[in-house]
Amino acid sequence: MEKEIKKEKIKVGDYFKAFRPIQGETVHKCLRIKDENKGITQNTCYKQLRVLIGCEESQAITKEFRKLGIEAYSCDLLPCSGGYPEWHLQMDVFEAIKLKKWDLGIFHPECTRLTVTANKWYKPEFAERFPTIHEDRENAVDFFMKIANCEIPKIAIENPIGIMSTRWRKPDQIIQPYHFGDTERKSTCLWLKGLPKLEYTNIVEPEIIYHKSGRTDGKLHFETMKLPKEERRKARSVTFPGIAKAIAKQWTDFLMKTECSNCL
Repeated sequence: MEKEIKKEKIKVGDYFKAFRPIQGETVHKCLRIKDENKGITQNTCYKQLRVLIGCEESQAITKEFRKLGIEAYSCDLLPCSGGYPEWHLQMDVFEAIKLKKWDLGIFHPECTRLTVTANKWYKPEFAERFPTIHEDRENAVDFFMKIANCEIPKIAIENPIGIMSTRWRKPDQIIQPYHFGDTERKSTCLWLKGLPKLEYTNIVEPEIIYHKSGRTDGKLHFETMKLPKEERRKARSVTFPGIAKAIAKQWTDFLMKTECSNCL
């Protein structure tokens, strides 16, 4: 059962004082029926789930959770580009983790020094060109592991195929955008704690760019090659719509079942 809530205007940065979903959407309210003293009584749970999406300035996943009525916040050192600054924590992600008792944390650590595609730059012949590259990689590993070991009870960490499969452990799942209705190819690893694997929602044929050399590219990767470095990074880091919807819907359903069962 769902209940309409009053929409309130929220000042930028005025975190947690009010909660509103995207206009026209509703807030989750679950209803349970239980037997007490041989009589049927109605037990309504108003527990509001809180979700933190770390290292996300696009708010792609945040907005999908908000459509479902979940109190979700994006977090990044950069300002948000998703249009809802009142839902954005522009701060260090570890400070954001301390702000509230989060039910779920979804994180997208910077992958530049974690992905295997960068391995060639670690060879001795590139030492002068990238003098701090090995230190940068170790810092990236430490950042990843600090997230993995934080106290949020349910965690998902997203990253491309990279060194964390050997430095820590294999991911629980590797997904593609074309498993969820988007015609892109991009291997995405998910390390999960306390969460189920995502179920595919709409498998489609990916659009592949074929080069004369025999190399292949996904459409987005190819189309963003000539962008300035920072623009390219931001464009490629946005979660695809189908994956964002699946994350919000499937893990909200899971949370509502597991969290609300504690209220009975």
